[in-house]
Amino acid sequence: MTDFSSSAQGMSLVAFTAVATITLLLCVMTGPDRDNLDEFYTGFGSLTPMRNGLAIAGDYISAATVLGTGGIIALTGYDGIVLALSTSLSLMLMMFLLAEPLRNAGRFTMGDVIARRLPGRAVRITACATTLAALLPIMLVQLAGAGDLLAFVLGFTSEGFKTGCIIALGALMISYAAIGGMKGTALIQIMKTVMLLGSGLAVALVILYRFDWNPGALASQAAQASGVGTAFLHSGLQFTGTANPRLDMISSELTVVLGGACLPHVTMRMYTARSAREVRRSMSWAVSAVGLFVLIIAVVGFGATALLGRAAVAAADPQGNTAYLLGARAAFGADASTAETLVFTTVTTALFLTLLASVAGMILACANSLAHDVFAHRRTPLTSRREMTLARLSALSVGAPAILLATLVQHHNLQPLVTLSFCLGASALAPALVYSLFWRRYTRTGLLWTLLGGTASCLVLMTGTNLVSGSPASAFPGQDFNWFPFTTTGIVSIPLGFLFGWLGTMASGRRTANDQRRQYEAVEAWILAGATRQAPRGESGGG
Repeated sequence: MTDFSSSAQGMSLVAFTAVATITLLLCVMTGPDRDNLDEFYTGFGSLTPMRNGLAIAGDYISAATVLGTGGIIALTGYDGIVLALSTSLSLMLMMFLLAEPLRNAGRFTMGDVIARRLPGRAVRITACATTLAALLPIMLVQLAGAGDLLAFVLGFTSEGFKTGCIIALGALMISYAAIGGMKGTALIQIMKTVMLLGSGLAVALVILYRFDWNPGALASQAAQASGVGTAFLHSGLQFTGTANPRLDMISSELTVVLGGACLPHVTMRMYTARSAREVRRSMSWAVSAVGLFVLIIAVVGFGATALLGRAAVAAADPQGNTAYLLGARAAFGADASTAETLVFTTVTTALFLTLLASVAGMILACANSLAHDVFAHRRTPLTSRREMTLARLSALSVGAPAILLATLVQHHNLQPLVTLSFCLGASALAPALVYSLFWRRYTRTGLLWTLLGGTASCLVLMTGTNLVSGSPASAFPGQDFNWFPFTTTGIVSIPLGFLFGWLGTMASGRRTANDQRRQYEAVEAWILAGATRQAPRGESGGG
């Protein structure tokens, strides 16, 4: 069954309206004072480890993860499960390798982390540009997805309705970021995580109940209904037809693991912890929440295929983006009771809130970087009040173009944009952070080469993937300029990002490298052990 009853549609509309009203009110009530930068950028570190962990999990579980990964599980089976597990592994990488150094080195933005040992305006501007480049593509996908979700659930097919939803919801997301700051968006992320896990767990249990609590029976039925038999339960279905399926899969998983850990809207949550102990406890909660979600989405994805068939899932959306909703609806059957309809309404509301919260967090990360790294760090320092005003205006200056672009690209396959964001995180931001935090000889030139070279390599290679052209499901199905043999760029662009950093450092000369080494050793205890937290040497302005 792919159509939703009028009662479910009516309840969903009421729930969407209520959630939008309540969350906006929360942002107004928890919004920071006009001249308090610490409250706007970090929420004063006022969240407990549990709440901060749920907020981190909320940033990690984006709408692209829920809808996209759920669809891949429903359509490709085993490969989708591996992708979901890679998301969980990415958060564990953050927990064990980057979380504490990021908390110690950073203050408000990723530019602060890098400038801790490599101060300079060029460094901050480049860090801001890379932040915008990494987050804008995935923002467009989720803004466009907001219109599709509302239209799909409420039964509207008008393109004007979808465009109106994108504009209205985009304005709401900008308001969250500009009014609520870090604390307001964190509360929305917490609400979203609790609703998403609670409703998803209820659906997963219903699906397992329908298969007598036997995951093996669920998997067997999904394989039978997939139309590809046991291939659904083995590796390779997602990348069938590519030149090197196994290498393609490795490239994809590597990109998700490294890219997901280093996207700026996730790393910014590390700066809100008050101590290294708290960031460890926060990450433990986040890993647990994401791990539970991986189990939920695996059951729901397999349930969608088992109950409806792979063909029905693909017919509703070729990329399977509606599989999570279809699986939830199919779990209750055609004659859903009032209680079951209420659970389904909670599922749709959780997805709606996921879209709102995810984009709001990304807009906030971009606005913070633009205001703090570009405008605040000038020769003439800004007052705290002026920087706060600029941060809020930056949310508008980032969000408004994103809304406009989302309305223009909504009719295309947007999977290349999601992939591009993760590729940029893995190929530019990951090498820059690893080198900046752990390599003593790393120089400013090496950093700039890493960020610019990693970004350029992703942009160039992405144009040649089969996500952009050369296949019926690509962004431009009528064109064929597919010259790159992999679906993602990670297997080439990630080594290139690290190579550019090494080459730039070597090109700086021994004297510069030694100077940078001494500067790193001066802050090494702060970065690795959290001996103290203070503004980077040679930097000023903006609080």
